[in-house]
Amino acid sequence: MSRSLRAMPRGTLIMLALFVAVLGTALGVAYTAHWNRQLLNDLYGELSVRDKAQAEWGRLVLEQSTWTAHSRIESLASERLEMRVPEALDVRLVKP
Repeated sequence: MSRSLRAMPRGTLIMLALFVAVLGTALGVAYTAHWNRQLLNDLYGELSVRDKAQAEWGRLVLEQSTWTAHSRIESLASERLEMRVPEALDVRLVKP
């Protein structure tokens, strides 16, 4: 060891090591807290996107059920295409 380290009292070296350890731990805690906040903000952003997508999905399902309602299709078929339900005499069964 060098002469300057031998000249220091033994407790000084331990205190220096403890100071460096505490300083490193404090920096680690600050970095971890910042990283945690950043991840939490990202999580809330993704949850917001998910909620908007679920709301849009609900609107699309409602719109689909409206467009495919049997009464709507039947009324469009009779009004626009002039379709009607055939009479029993007009129906013919074909055997294979």
